Amino acid sequence: MNDEFDYIRYNFEKINERITAAVLKAGRNREDVKLIAVSKTIDAKIVKKALECGVTDLGENRVQELCDKADIIDMKCNWHLIGHLQTNKVKYIIDKVTMIHSLDSMELAAEIQKRAEKAAKQIKVLVQVNIAAEDTKFGIKPEEALGFIKNIANMGNIKVKGLMTIAPLAENPEDVRWVFASLRKLLIDISKENIDNIDMDYLSMGMTNDFEVAIEEGSSMVRIGTAIFGKRY
Repeated sequence: MNDEFDYIRYNFEKINERITAAVLKAGRNREDVKLIAVSKTIDAKIVKKALECGVTDLGENRVQELCDKADIIDMKCNWHLIGHLQTNKVKYIIDKVTMIHSLDSMELAAEIQKRAEKAAKQIKVLVQVNIAAEDTKFGIKPEEALGFIKNIANMGNIKVKGLMTIAPLAENPEDVRWVFASLRKLLIDISKENIDNIDMDYLSMGMTNDFEVAIEEGSSMVRIGTAIFGKRY
């Protein structure tokens, strides 16, 4: 590897060490937590180096950027759309993504169903829940999540695999522990309903500043960008 990219390997190893420590502290297994490297705004050649270092899953916020990088990089990996998804952009990613983390409306669900059916695919999705009720964040209200999921359970080309949330930015991650605990409780409650075509397998929660607390509260997917690629400008 070129020296200029050594920091990617170093950061990736360090973040894996921290994930492993958090997992052990929580009495869980390392394979229970998937690392999604958030590559938004990061140049494709740097993302390639991350994949060479062992990254397997990449998260992008914007459809256009995901599509451009998927075409340029041409390496085996799993692409995750983790940002807000507009209905008119679904058609561009339906054949590229492994999972959509940000299902947050019936209109979006209907569009994903339509496009997936046309492509003869079943798309894995997570329902985004706005646990902290932030005006600046997208997501279903916690009290509406069960009804929402029941309404989309009969969409055969959508497979709900769990829940996602974005915690408020906090200097002390302990201040947002309640957000992660609340999402986990919601997932457990929905699981008990045993809804056909619904699997509550994944909790996508935790980012660079709070992922260790999220893991302690049950996260199975952490979305890490800055701690791998460095600060974005």
